[in-house]
Amino acid sequence: MNIHDLEAFIAVVETGSIVGASARLNLTQPGVTRRIQNLEERLGTTLLDRQSKPLKPTHDGREAYEHGRRVLRSLEDLRAGVSPDADVRGEFRLGIMPYLSDAALALPLDRLRSEFPQLTLRITSGWSPRLIEQIQRSELDAAALCLADGMPPPDNLACDDLGAQAVLLIAAPSLGVPKQPTLAELSRFPWVMNENGCGFRAFIRNHFESERLPFQVGVEAMSADLRMSLVARGHGIGIVTPAAFAGSPWHDAVQVIEADSFRPQVRAWLLHRPPAGRLSRPIAAFRDALIDGLRLPAPFIS
Repeated sequence: MNIHDLEAFIAVVETGSIVGASARLNLTQPGVTRRIQNLEERLGTTLLDRQSKPLKPTHDGREAYEHGRRVLRSLEDLRAGVSPDADVRGEFRLGIMPYLSDAALALPLDRLRSEFPQLTLRITSGWSPRLIEQIQRSELDAAALCLADGMPPPDNLACDDLGAQAVLLIAAPSLGVPKQPTLAELSRFPWVMNENGCGFRAFIRNHFESERLPFQVGVEAMSADLRMSLVARGHGIGIVTPAAFAGSPWHDAVQVIEADSFRPQVRAWLLHRPPAGRLSRPIAAFRDALIDGLRLPAPFIS
C-alpha cells in the first residue's frame, strides 16, 4: 500500500473536499483524485460517498480512515523514536470545550508554540460528548473538556484530572435577584445559558430537577461576550468563569450572586487515546500549562 495514497484519502476526509486536500498536500486536484482511486483499487472497496457535499467516507471509508490515522501516527512515532532530539512535527489536533477556552487559548497555546515551533496546531471547539466521540474516532489527538463531577471519562481513553472548576453566578441589579438567594429563589428567574451539551448547564438543570424546581432558559447563546451583555441587560442569570468575569467590559454592569446552597462546578479533564507517541511531550506541556491557566484569580478564590 502506498503511504501517499493513504495521506491523500485522510486529507480528503478531514477537509471534506478534493480542493481542500490538494491545498493541504500541495498537489493538483487530479493528483489527489488518482491517489484516492489507487487506494480504493488496492482495498477493493469504495471509500468516499461522492454524492455528498462535503465529501464523506462510506462505512468502509470510516474504517479505513481510523486505521489509516493510526498507521500515519505510527510512522510519525517511528521517526520521532529514531531521532529523539528532532523537533516534533506534523499536526496536533486539539479539542477545547468553550468554557475552558479563556484559559486554554492563552498561556497553554503560547507555551506549545514556543516549545514546539514545528508543530501545527489545529483547534476545534465543541461540547464534551462531541469531543469524546472525535477522540475515539481518531479525529482529534487530545481534548480539554468538562464532565459533571463524579462522572468518569471513558475507560479506553488516557485521562488527566485537571480538577474541579467553579463558576460565578451573575445578574444585572435590575433583575432583582437576591444577593444571597436560596435555590427556590433562583428557580424563579430565567437563565442565559450556552447550548445543550454544556456541562455546567447540565449540572444546573439536574440540580434543580433533583429538588423538583423549574429551570427556565430565557436565552441560549454560544458567545461568552454575548451572554455577558445579555445578562447585563437584565435578560437572566448567567454563569461565567472568574477569569472571564474579571476581564469582561460588562464587569461593572452585573453583580456576583452568592448562593451558599448552590455552587455550580464540574471537573475538567484532558483526554487522549493511548499511546500518545510523538505527541506525548506536547500533550504533557499543554496539560501543565492548562492547569496553571485554570487556577482561579486571587480575588475570587473562596
